[in-house]
Amino acid sequence: MIAGAGLETGGAGVAAALAAALCWTLASLLWRRLPTSLGAAQLNLLKNALGLVLLLPVLLQAGSAPPTAGWAFLVASGVLGIAAGDSLFFAALRRLGTRRTLTVEAAAPALTTLAALAWLGEWPGGSQLLGLGLVTAAVVLVAQRGAARGGPSLPVREQRLGLLLALLAMVCASAGALLTRHAFVEQTMDPWQAAGIRLGAATLVQLPLAPGLLAAVWAPLGPRPARRRWPLVLAATLLGTALGIGLQQSALARLPAGEAVTLMATAPTMAVLLAPLERDRPGLSGLLAAVLALLGAWLVVR
Repeated sequence: MIAGAGLETGGAGVAAALAAALCWTLASLLWRRLPTSLGAAQLNLLKNALGLVLLLPVLLQAGSAPPTAGWAFLVASGVLGIAAGDSLFFAALRRLGTRRTLTVEAAAPALTTLAALAWLGEWPGGSQLLGLGLVTAAVVLVAQRGAARGGPSLPVREQRLGLLLALLAMVCASAGALLTRHAFVEQTMDPWQAAGIRLGAATLVQLPLAPGLLAAVWAPLGPRPARRRWPLVLAATLLGTALGIGLQQSALARLPAGEAVTLMATAPTMAVLLAPLERDRPGLSGLLAAVLALLGAWLVVR
């Protein structure tokens, strides 16, 4: 019975991790259709605040409050992984572009796996390590797809700053995942409540940016999206922030941190499979990346 329960829990965790990756992929497709001149931190505050509002019905139905023992880790996770990590990631994207930023982010599963081994004692097996390597290679392949297309060249100083921001974003994201996993290891709690705590903490520390965000959103000639674009903003936030983070917590509650992060790192590869929706062709490298990611994910969960 215990083994069967473990398999059931692991299967639910795998499904949650892959579903989170799909949600982030779909949200990315929507965000790319919504250009804005909002700053990276302002955009992050907007999606976090909206995501928290969208999660309220789930949180209100959760019943009892989550145990206070895990709050400190979840709050720190929200501040590091969401408030800081996502802001740094958006800032890196604007300086390095998607390709270079994803190349740096490809190291996140390996970093998280090593850190989880040192801190939480979560030992990966041989197949998990091989799967991690294949998923990482797949993400790098996806990132390199756009290399030949070129793009605006940036000053060396801006490129170095972008690289630093991408590295810091990766470290913050890994730290956020590890803190969340530690909270679940120490205390049983509802993953969706954990998502609400993380989003609430991230929104709270970013509140000083609220006046500037509100001025930008409501200014008649400001950078706010047109009214007809708000449904897309809400859809992207629902998928990428509310559902994506909730599913992420579900995965981290059921799987070792390195395993969960590796499965969620398949999101860029899923974007390749959805490329026809943007009238893009994945090409041979994109198809190879999809195969590597599929094989890597299978090795991670076998």
